[in-house]
Amino acid sequence: MARELAYYDEAAAEYDRAFAHVSSYFLPALLRAAGVASGMKVLDIATGTGLAAAESLRAVGSTGHVVAADMSEAMVEQAKQRLSAAPNVTFAVEDGQSLSFADGSFDALICSLGLMFFPDPSRGLSEFLRVLRPGGRAAASVLTVPERSYNGRINAIMAKHLPAISEATERTFSLGDAVRLRQLLETAGFRNVEISREAHRFSLPSFDAYFGPFERGGASTGQAYLTLPESVRDSVRKEVQRSLGDTGGPVEIEVEFQFGSGQR
Repeated sequence: MARELAYYDEAAAEYDRAFAHVSSYFLPALLRAAGVASGMKVLDIATGTGLAAAESLRAVGSTGHVVAADMSEAMVEQAKQRLSAAPNVTFAVEDGQSLSFADGSFDALICSLGLMFFPDPSRGLSEFLRVLRPGGRAAASVLTVPERSYNGRINAIMAKHLPAISEATERTFSLGDAVRLRQLLETAGFRNVEISREAHRFSLPSFDAYFGPFERGGASTGQAYLTLPESVRDSVRKEVQRSLGDTGGPVEIEVEFQFGSGQR
């Protein structure tokens, strides 16, 4: 059985330092794809630390409601800490492939960088469709290729030294093909399917500013990194440095997200 790129308590705690600025940048595009607007009831599945739920709360305003759900209890706890002051949010531990909500419960549904980790994305999309009201939209963001991913490049390099995570690493980019993502949405029953991409180049003051949070166990990438022997960790670090052309100054990481959305 392949080792999963999993989120444990430590990974959840460091996630924001490692990755929040990246996923936050692309959230407006995700919410636009789902048509999130004032007064809506929105499900944020695979909420992680609640970044997308927070963005949704701003969009739906005081008359809307957001359900922040994740299958990781540690992540849900992080989301609760982030959003505890909001009166119109609820939290749930949910399996995205088997949601507990009734049919037609939500006006919109978003899934930020979660769908590609589902063991069966088709089943997840069918559940997304089921819990949407007629006319509601679901939107998911996914990664495209390792060289245009913020931490996926680290995963790909680690997989050379840790074959057990190779399958999970491949899954990270399994929905990066636009044709496949469209087919999955349409097969699930979504109408008016739209696929788009957006890229951005993130600048950091140093390689350590980029790699440090992962080196400390941040996100699933950091958790996998810490399982490596020290000598292998050093090799991975150096290879990542080379891949970014690190010369001791600022580093730039190009990141591309793909968005797939559809209407019930």
